[in-house]
Amino acid sequence: MTEKKRVTFQSLLEILMVSTRLGLTSFGGPVAHLGYFHEEYVRRRKWMDEKSYADLVALCQFLPGPASSQVGIGVGLMRGGLLGGLFAFLGFTLPSVLALIIFAIILQGFDVADAGWIHGLKIVAVAVVAHAILGMAQKLTPDLPRKTIALFALAATLLWQTAFTQIGVIIVAGLLGYILFKSHTAVEDDRMTFSLSKSVGYISLALFFGLLILLPILREATSLNWIAMFDSFYRSGSLVFGGGHVVLPLLEREFVPTGWLSEEAFLAGYGAAQAVPGPLFTFAAYIGAIINGWQGGLLATVAIFLPAFLLILGTLPFWDALRRNSKISRALMGVNAAVVGILIAAFYHPIWTSSILEPVDFVFAAVLFSMLVYWKLAPWIVVVTGAVGGWILYLIF
Repeated sequence: MTEKKRVTFQSLLEILMVSTRLGLTSFGGPVAHLGYFHEEYVRRRKWMDEKSYADLVALCQFLPGPASSQVGIGVGLMRGGLLGGLFAFLGFTLPSVLALIIFAIILQGFDVADAGWIHGLKIVAVAVVAHAILGMAQKLTPDLPRKTIALFALAATLLWQTAFTQIGVIIVAGLLGYILFKSHTAVEDDRMTFSLSKSVGYISLALFFGLLILLPILREATSLNWIAMFDSFYRSGSLVFGGGHVVLPLLEREFVPTGWLSEEAFLAGYGAAQAVPGPLFTFAAYIGAIINGWQGGLLATVAIFLPAFLLILGTLPFWDALRRNSKISRALMGVNAAVVGILIAAFYHPIWTSSILEPVDFVFAAVLFSMLVYWKLAPWIVVVTGAVGGWILYLIF
């Protein structure tokens, strides 16, 4: 059993600094974020091993809410306890929150979705995700059964693109893993360490479900706009499977027909959300700022991310014991293989299909991939190169 690390101010500051850098440079959507996290937390800093990271990704893929943000929170919780999780969340989220609030206040109506540097950042995401998939596939699909499970997950996720396909794939993969790997026994020396008690888990889950029930009642019983806003954003963050791209149309249905903001304002914010790094759920900050200034932006951010925070706090205290159970461990072997397939499917669509449009895009992606994998350059250098290179390519072609 690994001894729990003592959380110090220096370790919390390190978590905040690293997550903030990721929040400033992680473009490309939730799957790309998992690639950035893998590069930083697993490959470079070795804060956790491949299996622990894959298990955490599998858990967060299964939970509703922003999977990449939940993975970041989970890494922070394991590294620095409750404060570590909070600092990891703030560092990764605040840069895009502030950027989108500023967009809402002073840049409404600007067309940023088709800018050349944005396209360059999409190509960066191709290189980052490809690198992450290669590393995870080597560790998590070493044999033919797990390669076959990954193929099944890839095919199902691409061919049946619904909100619940991903959950169904993970459940089936878990059953296959349980059946196929009966000779496997759980490894005893790869314990995930974090300072959260089970009582914290129970309280967090109670709060999650309690707010989901209580907020609509308060909304009907009062005429306070901020409660109605909080309820709409909290519900959106609680009931969405599939990440940020799924929550955007849900938020449109929640706020445009009701007159909170116009269709034009929503579409302007949609373009802005694609232009900033960090989680797409921060689009809520833009909507909140349109409705009620920066105060509304902060309220919307807290409301939409609170379910994700409560769910990861509620499940992690029980997750290590479950994953070390031999039966659960067998199922997780199948689940982790499926995660590789799901990531490959997301790598093709939407990342590849929206980024590699011309031969020059493929060449540029190959250059960025080489910078990251072979030349071992820091991810932020690759991001800057992608933005500048995308702008130059836009001017030339």
